[in-house]
Amino acid sequence: MAQRPRVGVTGNGRRWAPSWWCTALALRLAGATPERISVRHHPSGKPLDAMVISGGNDISPEHYGGDIDAKVKADPARDQLEIGWINWALQQGVPLLGICRGAQLINVVQGGNLHQDIRALRKKTYNRPGLLPTKQVRVDPASRLAQVCGRLHLRVNSLHHQAIRDTGRSLKVVGWDLDEITQAVEQTEGPPVFGVQWHPEYLFYLPSQFALFRWLVRRAD
Repeated sequence: MAQRPRVGVTGNGRRWAPSWWCTALALRLAGATPERISVRHHPSGKPLDAMVISGGNDISPEHYGGDIDAKVKADPARDQLEIGWINWALQQGVPLLGICRGAQLINVVQGGNLHQDIRALRKKTYNRPGLLPTKQVRVDPASRLAQVCGRLHLRVNSLHHQAIRDTGRSLKVVGWDLDEITQAVEQTEGPPVFGVQWHPEYLFYLPSQFALFRWLVRRAD
């Protein structure tokens, strides 16, 4: 019997962490073995075949030239831990999926920056925080994301108030909301990378969202 790919999943260190449990379930259903990594959950040392950088608190603004005096819910220790794992994955050619904060941090590591608060930019998009798929995302027809999800228009959830502004090295914007704010990026060269601004781990009951986890596991084989 073939060994299941092992996928590292970074996130917060809280005992009750719904994002971790939902991501772990989605990965198991996709055929992988998830390994939780946080400031309180140290890596086992077993080889990792892919990585998920999960959502959570704001990224500290000093990492992308933001307003350091603004009120943010930052987690500096987590920033450093995940920056290290993103660099490792990019250097080792390991498939990478960034979710919400994770997508933003991948962009920052690649030299991009962020909208520190998008609420004033919202004109057309329903953006009340929630886990249900209430927001529309338009997907580039020529993108790998369109091939993987099998749709050019996605219904997604929304839990963010920050977003990618300028993309970093080798990243291309492939998804937008009604306000043309970036909702998805993919890597154009190097290891396979997706970054999505929504939370597919809470939507894995939708085939278009479960497809992201299936893609990651297949690329990890």
